[in-house]
Amino acid sequence: MAGTVDTTTRRRAEYSTDASNYRVVPDVVAFPTSTDDVVAALEVLRELGVPVTARGAGTSVAGNSVGPGVVLDLAQHLTTIHDVDPESRTAVVEPGVIMSALQREAAPHALRFGPDPSTQNRATLGGMIGNNACGPHAVAYGRTADNVVSLDVVDGRGRRFTAGRGDPTFAAVPGLAELVRENLALIRTEFGRFGRQVSGYSLEHLLPENGSDLAKMLVGTEGTLVTVLGATLELVPTPQAPTLVVLGYPDMPAAADDVPVLLRHDPLAIEGLDARLVDVVRRAHGVDSVPDLPDGAGWLMIEVGGTSPGEAREIAEMIVGASSATGAAIYPAGPDATKMWRIRADGAGLAGRTPAGEQAWPGWEDSAVPPEKLGDYLRDLDALMARYGVDGLPYGHFGDGCMHLRIDIPLEASGSVLRTFMIEAAELVAKYGGSLSGEHGDGRARSELLPVMYSPEAIALLEQVKALFDPDDVLNPGVVVRPAAVDADLRRPAAQAVPSTAPIGERGLLGSGTLRGVARHAGYAGFAFPHDHHDLTTAVHRCVGVGKCRADNTAAGGFMCPSYLATKDEKDVTRGRARVLQEAVNGSLVGGLTAPEVRESLDLCLSCKACSSDCPAGVDMAQYKSEVLHRTYKGRLRPVDHYALGWLPRWARLAGLAPRAINRLLSVDWVRRAVLWGGGMDTRREMPRFAELPFRTWWRRGYATHGVPGLAHRELPGRPAPATRPKVVLWTDSFSDSLSPSVPQAAVKVLDAAGYDVVVPDKQACCGLTWISTGQLDGARRRLSDLLAVLGPYAVNGIPILGLEPSCTAVLRSDLLDLFPDDPRATAVAGATKTLAELLTDPATAPAEDSGWEVPDLSDVTAVVQPHCHQHSVMGFAADRSLLADAGATVTELAGCCGLAGNFGMQKGHYDVSVAVAENALLPALREQGEGEEFIADGFSCRTQAVQLEGVEGKALVEVLAERL
Repeated sequence: MAGTVDTTTRRRAEYSTDASNYRVVPDVVAFPTSTDDVVAALEVLRELGVPVTARGAGTSVAGNSVGPGVVLDLAQHLTTIHDVDPESRTAVVEPGVIMSALQREAAPHALRFGPDPSTQNRATLGGMIGNNACGPHAVAYGRTADNVVSLDVVDGRGRRFTAGRGDPTFAAVPGLAELVRENLALIRTEFGRFGRQVSGYSLEHLLPENGSDLAKMLVGTEGTLVTVLGATLELVPTPQAPTLVVLGYPDMPAAADDVPVLLRHDPLAIEGLDARLVDVVRRAHGVDSVPDLPDGAGWLMIEVGGTSPGEAREIAEMIVGASSATGAAIYPAGPDATKMWRIRADGAGLAGRTPAGEQAWPGWEDSAVPPEKLGDYLRDLDALMARYGVDGLPYGHFGDGCMHLRIDIPLEASGSVLRTFMIEAAELVAKYGGSLSGEHGDGRARSELLPVMYSPEAIALLEQVKALFDPDDVLNPGVVVRPAAVDADLRRPAAQAVPSTAPIGERGLLGSGTLRGVARHAGYAGFAFPHDHHDLTTAVHRCVGVGKCRADNTAAGGFMCPSYLATKDEKDVTRGRARVLQEAVNGSLVGGLTAPEVRESLDLCLSCKACSSDCPAGVDMAQYKSEVLHRTYKGRLRPVDHYALGWLPRWARLAGLAPRAINRLLSVDWVRRAVLWGGGMDTRREMPRFAELPFRTWWRRGYATHGVPGLAHRELPGRPAPATRPKVVLWTDSFSDSLSPSVPQAAVKVLDAAGYDVVVPDKQACCGLTWISTGQLDGARRRLSDLLAVLGPYAVNGIPILGLEPSCTAVLRSDLLDLFPDDPRATAVAGATKTLAELLTDPATAPAEDSGWEVPDLSDVTAVVQPHCHQHSVMGFAADRSLLADAGATVTELAGCCGLAGNFGMQKGHYDVSVAVAENALLPALREQGEGEEFIADGFSCRTQAVQLEGVEGKALVEVLAERL
């Protein structure tokens, strides 16, 4: 085959699991570039008897897309949409096409593909065909099977054919017609009993009364019968005037009880949502991330459409009137409806932790029963969970009777509890005439339980069907027919604990003895991981594999994952890195955290922290990277750039002794190149210029106090101190002090105009950011300990602290708490630290009404605004956005990283990726700027990237405000 064939340990680690509980390490991962490549690979593997598993985005929750032998990644290259025909309302696609890409192609024709799973912005259509995906709108449009016209496939015997409808002889598959005729009664009584019966094979489509539709039967067979090379799909009209109704209920079973009545109104979707799931969003992203909702412990989200907004509103009000809800809200298309759908889309990740913070796992995450039985089924399931002492946050497609639920079954040691629970749950769903799976497929999670749901005769029939298509069991073995055990190949029990309270040993894992030095004083070897039971292993298993990091989230304001957007390689996405780290703590494939595969996987992580906020599971790869670097190099010689860039504040202070001479020297090209090369940096970069008058020197010399050193701010020589005004600590980080002093100088001007007394501590307080980003956590902790001594007294006395550089401010709001979780001063400093916009807009710290402060008029400002990644991730940009709007500025707000990301873009080997990341948003926006337009970026890195790559000088927001006072 022409595509890449990869046998490296790192690549096999990345593909050893999907979004399930299971881990099966392949021998080879192959990336075919065409359907001919796929056919050629399948032919060779069939002749050799090597198992093969086809894989799309790898978001399968049941272990459908992992397997031994060879994994074929069809998502990398097979991404062509061959045709969208508005006349026939069909589309012809390759299996690697992302579902949202098809939606974009169909949208100009007012068409769409009906099923829309929550992973639609990264899920491939081949994967959706594999497990018969549905999504919220299956109530209106049906399952994937209901929207497939024909399939181009290769079966396990090597036969390539087009599967379609209307051929009762099933000529392409000899023996199938006879098998159907011999089992008509069995198929009619056990298969296709209700809409979401996805478990097993959907043999009801082969019945003559159902059109003898081989294509629809092959949908949902999970790659066990055929490999899909292409598909012709039906499209449906895009609904007009979508309107969302949210109904509140005392609990989720009560919400489910109302579904049959509401279905009579032909809604487009009926989704259930546990109130505790919404609480997770509020805690993580603030109250503004959730619209005002009716009272209740559970909600139904019901979407309706109409020919006009008015008609849709009438239908919505009819639904409210027909319900037994305790409260209701109606949201037309707009921000509030978008927020609710975003919460629902992130359900799988959000539900990865219970309200108590315990890890929750899939397995019983996709059961379905006829909708009229859903309420009683949920009550019995709640009772079963209570008996086992486990918890979870239910949500799902209540209109179809399909419920998603991740449960905190203890998997750390073994799968024994999982096994017994799954058997009892299967018996329960069978009691209600339901299905083990409603859209995710059976995979490795549920295939063994099919005999609970089907008779022995039906199970035998499934085996006979498998034998017709794949007699040698080379296609996705261990799934559906001759299944692997439910508790076989579990990923989590094989992982070793890596407690943060224990010393670091060989391979970066658990050592012996006791903590020493600054780690002993803090009580933690590196980061404390307080939300993960003080265990790195628990932290890296936050990644549940839903793959939101593979999607381009920038249109929705997301920043994750910049390196993947640049390279499109699983190695460079948050999920891929998490998988390699999970393998490292397993230790059987990747040899510990110090292994070269780990360094390679983490190399292109920008440490932007976007995943910490954008990933619904709360993965913080920047923190994990820092921890791994700390464990890898503790007590060892480090790469030279760790000293050159990681100790930048030290070098800046030294340069401050003779900044003019240093700047002149570094402006000599051969000197600049030599310094960059010797410091492990890319010689295509420029060296930053050191301030000839650092801010703290400017302050000490009295430039802010009429040239008289030693005076308090606003105190005039020879006059009494002015009336007391609220104090604000202007914390000047190393970047602002030594590299960009105009920013804190502007802050003094703005704070004075806003009626504050500015306090600049006598002692420098470094946050240790560069030590953190290079994994020098002992050094970072020492600097933060000094910082707490300087800023702590102000914070505990209620004096706000203004941070200017977003990355440094984010350290005080996040990393500080993870390095000093038991120090009350850390909590106080984190709570007191604010951005300028937060300070000016938060009612607790905003200027007094009698201060005379008004936000300067920026109505003449048109600007490109680049929020810093760390601000987006930790503090958020809402306050800045609001302040700019109130000031009248016209802004284009970018989403995504600038690409420099502190030390990342400076390091040798990162330049090309740094530029590619900048091309995602920053550089195109700067090129499109009109004359006189501003570039606003609080991040020193963002401003540096803009000037070095596009020659555009940027300003911090505080500088723009100060210029107009």
